[in-house]
Amino acid sequence: QIQLTDQQLSLLRHEAAERGTSVAALVREAVDRALKRPARGASLEERKRRAIAAAGRFHSGLGDVSARHDDYFADSIEE
Repeated sequence: QIQLTDQQLSLLRHEAAERGTSVAALVREAVDRALKRPARGASLEERKRRAIAAAGRFHSGLGDVSARHDDYFADSIEE
């Protein structure tokens, strides 16, 4: 048994009616999706491994990113 807010239950009932399914089926689908996601609390070693594996794998088309990374970062958060 789970406790839902009135708003959550109302939205679930509406979605279930739209899809022609039950609220229980929607909840099971959501739980399945949540359990299939990678663990959010990856260890420090795992995060380091992922960061190292990603380094250099993407190309921006810019030739001065290493020198101007702070500028590019600042520009990206201002948008």
